Amino acid sequence: MSKYTSIRDFMQVNYLHFNAAAMVDAAKGYEQHLLEGGKMMITLAGAMSTAEMGISLAEMIRQGKVDIISCTGANLEEDLMNLVAHNHYERVPNYRDLTPQQEWDLLERGLNRVTDTCIPEEEAFRRLQKHVHALWKDANDKGERYFPHEFMYKMLLSGVLEQYYQIDPKNSWMLAAAERNLPIIVPGWEDSTMGNIFASYCIKGEINPTTMKSGIEYMTWLAKWYIDNSGGKGVGFFQIGGGIAGDFPICVVPMLYQDMEMHDIPFWGYFCQISDSTTSYGSYSGAVPNEKITWGKLDITTPKFIVESDATIVAPLIFAWILNQ
Repeated sequence: MSKYTSIRDFMQVNYLHFNAAAMVDAAKGYEQHLLEGGKMMITLAGAMSTAEMGISLAEMIRQGKVDIISCTGANLEEDLMNLVAHNHYERVPNYRDLTPQQEWDLLERGLNRVTDTCIPEEEAFRRLQKHVHALWKDANDKGERYFPHEFMYKMLLSGVLEQYYQIDPKNSWMLAAAERNLPIIVPGWEDSTMGNIFASYCIKGEINPTTMKSGIEYMTWLAKWYIDNSGGKGVGFFQIGGGIAGDFPICVVPMLYQDMEMHDIPFWGYFCQISDSTTSYGSYSGAVPNEKITWGKLDITTPKFIVESDATIVAPLIFAWILNQ
């Protein structure tokens, strides 16, 4: 019989130093921020959805431990792909040893590789395409406009995808978010498979590009949301990975302060980044949190944490802590 009664108990006993201790400190800081009435943004970079982050993130959403998400277009769609085509995914444990010819062979089989996991193009991309296209076309014909995630929410909540479900739907973070109507920011959505597909319909003249709301509109929406939600303990920023998913939303604070001249706008109330990117010349993803003070994003007193490790290991452990598992 294990001497540990929970994941949280295991972490408190074993994770006492270095990145392990930083992870526990970050989890405690996240928990304290919520206990004091703060709100939290989670940003998802990399291929977190393909890594099945939904297994832990969906429960965080259901329990109200996250108030808003910023993610890449890839993470938005790849959670849905996993939901409807999981049985057709293939794992490639020896991915480091593949030759160019073996990579080409995967392509010819319709398998797009993400590190050790291959996404099946026909079952994943095409299965979603016909349904989301119908929503795009309907909005286009009616002169209506929506954000990328709103089209995804409509598709999920319509029930049209239920016929394809291949995982327990409670492990889909997008489904949990849709059911709660959780705010999502998707900067650079065009850089995604669905974004490319949407662009192809625009090139063919079937859909007007303005049917899809833009990144600037995401920023203006986020500005109002931040103003409305940054009172009291404020909004925390929990960043998984680097890139645009984090870079885009964190800038809302200096934008409001410097460009809108709202000099009483609060800084982010908590900051944590999980990343294996190292500090180097000009690396924003590897920059230590204190650098963000100089850009007007974090205050001197903002609780700051950085865990230099694999997010697919660290994030589920932090979420387990917060969920008291």
